[in-house]
Amino acid sequence: MKHVSIIVPQGDSILSSIIGPFKAMNAANDYLQKTGRAPMFDIHLVGLSDETKLYGGLFSVHPNAMMREVKKTDLIIIPALNPKSLSVNQEFIPWITEQYKRGAEVASLCVGAFLLASTGLVKGKACTTHWMAADAFRQMFPDVKLVTEKIIIDENGIYSSGGAYSFVNLVLHLIEKHSGRDVAVFVSKVLEVEIERKSQSPFTIFMGQKEHEDDPIKKAQEYIESNVAEKISVDYLAGMSLISRRNFERRFKKATSNTPVEYLQRVKIEAAKKSLESGRENINEIMYAVGYSDSKAFRTTFKKITGLSPLDYRKKYNREMVS
Repeated sequence: MKHVSIIVPQGDSILSSIIGPFKAMNAANDYLQKTGRAPMFDIHLVGLSDETKLYGGLFSVHPNAMMREVKKTDLIIIPALNPKSLSVNQEFIPWITEQYKRGAEVASLCVGAFLLASTGLVKGKACTTHWMAADAFRQMFPDVKLVTEKIIIDENGIYSSGGAYSFVNLVLHLIEKHSGRDVAVFVSKVLEVEIERKSQSPFTIFMGQKEHEDDPIKKAQEYIESNVAEKISVDYLAGMSLISRRNFERRFKKATSNTPVEYLQRVKIEAAKKSLESGRENINEIMYAVGYSDSKAFRTTFKKITGLSPLDYRKKYNREMVS
C-alpha cells in the first residue's frame, strides 16, 4: 500500500485540489476492494497545524497528520496554493526534499508548481502549471523548463499538472501507474472526466506579458496588438524601436518570454480564436482578417498553438455555429 501525503498548505489554497485527489484515490481503493484486490492508497492530509481556514473562513480543513509526524511517505501531492502563500509554507520545503531523496514521488497540482519549484527539485527539468501563472512562474524560476501546453509532466517521480481542474488528469495518471489501467478508467467514469486529455492549449488565452520595464518592447507589443490584420516584419518592429534586429530580438524574448515571430503568431491566432468563438465568418475570411493569406500556414500555426484545427475549435466553442 502506498502512503500518500496530500499537503494542506497554510494561507490561500484551492480546496478542490485537496478534496479531488482524496476522493479519486478513495474511489480507486473502493473499486479495488470490490474487485477482490487490496486497496492501494493509504491517504493522509498532512499539515503544519490542526486547522486551515480557507475562503475567508467559510471552509476549514483539519489534517489528520502533522508534517513533523510523517517520517516516511511514498507520494506527496502539493495542491494549488496562492504563490503569495509560499512564505508561510517554507517548512514544507526541506521535508519534501528529504522525502524525495528517500524515494517518495512528488506531484504538484496547478499553481502548486510554485511550491514544487521552490524545493529546487525541478531545476533544469520540465514542469507545467496553470497557463495564467506562466509569466509569474518564469520570472520566479527561470531555471525551470516551463511547458505550459502540457497537462501532465512526468519526470522521474516528479509530476506537475496544468491549470484548475485539469489536476484530475494527473491524479488519474498516478492511479493508473500504481493501480492499473482498469482502475483509472473506472475512476474517470465515476468522475466523468476524459482520461486521455493531454493538452491545456485549447483553454489558453494569450494576453501578452507586459509586466516589464522595457518601454520600446512594450510599444512594439502594443503596435502588434493594434495591427492584427497587417503583415508585420521583425525588421520593421526593430526599426520602429530604433534598435538593431539582433538586440531587438534578444530584448523582446527576455521581456515577453516569446520571440517576436512567436508573439506575432500568438496575437493573430488569439484574434482568430475570438472570431471563431463568436462570429459567423467562414474560416478563410477570419484567416485574411488576421493577416494570413496562406491557408496551410494559418491552419498549421493555429493547430500548433491551440492543439485543434480552426474547424474543430469552432465546433468546440461556438454554440451558434454548431447548432
